[in-house]
Amino acid sequence: MNIVILSRNAALYSTQSLVNAARVRNHYVRVIDHMSCDLVIESGKSNIYFNNQPINNVDVIIPRIGSTATSYGAAVIRQFESQGVFSTLHAEPLLKARDKLSCLQILGSHGIGVPKTIYVSNPLTIPFLLEQMEPYPVVIKLVTGTQGMGVILAENKTNAESILEAFYATKEKVILQKFVKEAQGADIRAFVVNGKVVGSMKRQARPGDFRSNLHRGGTAEIITLSKAEEKVALDSVEILGLKIAGVDMLKTHQGPVVLEVNASPGLEGIEGTTGVDISAEIIKFVESSRNQ
Repeated sequence: MNIVILSRNAALYSTQSLVNAARVRNHYVRVIDHMSCDLVIESGKSNIYFNNQPINNVDVIIPRIGSTATSYGAAVIRQFESQGVFSTLHAEPLLKARDKLSCLQILGSHGIGVPKTIYVSNPLTIPFLLEQMEPYPVVIKLVTGTQGMGVILAENKTNAESILEAFYATKEKVILQKFVKEAQGADIRAFVVNGKVVGSMKRQARPGDFRSNLHRGGTAEIITLSKAEEKVALDSVEILGLKIAGVDMLKTHQGPVVLEVNASPGLEGIEGTTGVDISAEIIKFVESSRNQ
């Protein structure tokens, strides 16, 4: 197959892992920066150009769309799909999952456990809404933040009010979430490929921090999901319309709750922790999809 990986940086671990997995299985693969693609839209046809050359005869695209390129990345995916190219990630599920508020709205409406979350649209209502989050602490998150960036723990109401005022002064969109104390700074990442959990790990925050992201100094260990955790992960991915995703969950006294679903999850942490060749699983999924 002729496979295109959409990625801003060909040297990234995840991108290279996919390239190697595709080549091992005798596929032609190249990496194209989606932000450097030009889209030509006409009635009844569409074209995609890269470095002034048309991109033709592509069988599959594997989008690796970062948070800073979500909107245009989705447009590039749509353009390829309008040409009949198979994509491991569709545009609409990407947009749904990338926006933390939309993601939680959709999952919560389908009965998936999520932390109590509040979106503040009017700064004047901040004092009232902060009362709804007692007892403290409370987590404040940027709607579009990734890898633990833009996530702050407010220890009390006064502290939370000051943080929110600072965010609103810069016109940032934020959400408030209940802090799950019983999780003890740990979360679970389940990696799903085509309706199957192919790898799972527990991430533990470093001492003094509550963010378990490996990019923030957290540690990871391989785990086996409970039946409830596996079901929540698979159901969440299906509800959002994703085929490949990382589902982040917390253990609570009421069962697993979903923090977020990553539509373009990194591979380095999960492959290094579990020893599973996730990239090979993705290429196998692509092969099976093309053969149907």
